[in-house]
Amino acid sequence: MADKKKISGRAERARKRTKDSSSKQAQAKTWAREWGEALIWALAAAVIIRALFFGAYRIPTPSMETTLMTGDFLLVSKMHYGARTPQSVGIPFTGVHLPNLRLPSTRLPGFSSIKRNDIVVFNYPIDDGIPSQKTNYIKRAVGMPADTLEIADKMLFVNHEPAEMFETLQFIHEITPLDGLRISTERLRNAGATVIGTRGPQGERLFAHMSPTVAREVESWGSVEAVELFLNQSGGFSTNFRFVRGLSENSTENMPQIVVPFSGQEVALNTDNIGLYADIIERYEGNRLDVRGDRILINGVERNRYTIQRDYYFMMGDNRDNSEDSRAWGFVPDDHIVGKAWVIYFSIDGRSPRFNRILRSIH
Repeated sequence: MADKKKISGRAERARKRTKDSSSKQAQAKTWAREWGEALIWALAAAVIIRALFFGAYRIPTPSMETTLMTGDFLLVSKMHYGARTPQSVGIPFTGVHLPNLRLPSTRLPGFSSIKRNDIVVFNYPIDDGIPSQKTNYIKRAVGMPADTLEIADKMLFVNHEPAEMFETLQFIHEITPLDGLRISTERLRNAGATVIGTRGPQGERLFAHMSPTVAREVESWGSVEAVELFLNQSGGFSTNFRFVRGLSENSTENMPQIVVPFSGQEVALNTDNIGLYADIIERYEGNRLDVRGDRILINGVERNRYTIQRDYYFMMGDNRDNSEDSRAWGFVPDDHIVGKAWVIYFSIDGRSPRFNRILRSIH
C-alpha cells in the first residue's frame, strides 16, 4: 500500500511538473506573441508617421549655412504641403524597392501651400528614376510658379524687386587690411567667417564666406580697410552653376529675367531658349524631345509652342557661393516636393553637441 502511495505521489508530482512546464511554455508563447504584435504595430506606426506626417533628416553639407549647419538633425513636416501617396513598392527603412515599378501617385491635402522663402526638402530633380527614390536635397524656395526672377551681381530680384536678404545668408567677401597689417584667420573663424583663399604678395588679402552681419563686424575691426562682396567673373571660387551659365553667356553671377514655369503656361520654343525647357518637356513631363538644326520635335511632331503641365520652383542655398541648386540644374517639379523643414531636434559639431541649436525652429 505504501508503495502504491509512493508511485501515486511521484506521478502527481510528474503531472504537476508537466503542467508547470506547459504553463511556462504557454506564457512564453503569449509573451513572444504580444511582443511580436507590439513590434509589428510599432513598425506600422513608424511607417505611417514617416510617410504621412514627419521625416527625420541630417544636414551633410554647408550649402545652407548659416541658417542650417552641417550636423543639424531636422524634423521635416509632410503635413504642411500634403504627403505624397507611395510612388513605389519597397521594404520600409531599407531603401530597397521593386525595380521599374511606379505607382500612380497623388498629393494628399495639406494645410499650407509652399510660400516664397520656405525652406523645403525635395528630391534631387536630375537624378534618374522615381522621384521618391531620388536623393533628398534641402534649399530655400526663392521662386514660386509664375514668378519673374533675375540675378545681377549675385543679388536676386523677384518680380522686379530685390529679394529679402536674410541675416543668415552667406556670400564670398574680399577682406582688405590696412597697410602693413595682417588679419587673423583665427579671429575671422571665431567671428563666423569661413576663409577659403588669399591674394597679394604676402597673402594679406583674404576671401571668406560670411553673412552680412559678420561682414559688418569684420569691417569695424581696426586692422581692416574694407570688406566687399567678391564678384568673381572668372568663376574660380564659385560652384559651377551650369543652368545659369547657359543663360548668361558664361556668367555665374548674373541671370537674365526668366519666368518660373507654371501649369497651363504656354511658352514659345526656339533653339535659343530650348535649354530652359528641355528637362521640363522630356525629363519631368515624359515627352520625347529632339532638336534637329533649327527644328524642335516633341514626340516626333515639329512644335514651336508648348503648354507646361505642372508647377515648378526655383531653389537656392543660403550659402549662395557654395551651394549646388537651381542655378546648376534648373527648376524643381511640384511632384518632387517632400516637405517643409520644421525644427532642429539635435545638432552636433564634430563630436560636440550644439546645445544652443536644439529645438530651434527653422525659417
